[in-house]
Amino acid sequence: MTVSIGDVVTGREIAVDPARMKTMAALLADPNPIHWDTRAVAELGLGEAPVNQGPLNMGYIQTMLAEWAGGRDRICSFRCRFLGNVFGGQTVRAGAEVTGIEDGPDGRLVQCEVWLDVDGAGRAMSGTATVVLKK
Repeated sequence: MTVSIGDVVTGREIAVDPARMKTMAALLADPNPIHWDTRAVAELGLGEAPVNQGPLNMGYIQTMLAEWAGGRDRICSFRCRFLGNVFGGQTVRAGAEVTGIEDGPDGRLVQCEVWLDVDGAGRAMSGTATVVLKK
């Protein structure tokens, strides 16, 4: 794969499904009701839709990177910052921009700025990642 500094990678659009959020809250044993109880969300003044879990939001970015790089094992490092909430029913898209490239023993190490954007609501996450691409 040919890659250059400045290349932009984007993933597919993902519709955030409240039913899946509720299942994930159960799997994570997440006690915070904002992930499944819309009354709790409304009481906090955040609207009427449940708030997506942070690990799911990070997973959207990591999935995009893995699909681009050729597998989850290709992600060498990942750091992110939460900038806003993602709510059930919203649509998100993960992206990355290549900021550095160096040759390593296992392939090309590619540094990226990464993000998760919410349609109509702006950036919900930003961060950095390094993936290894085969030579």
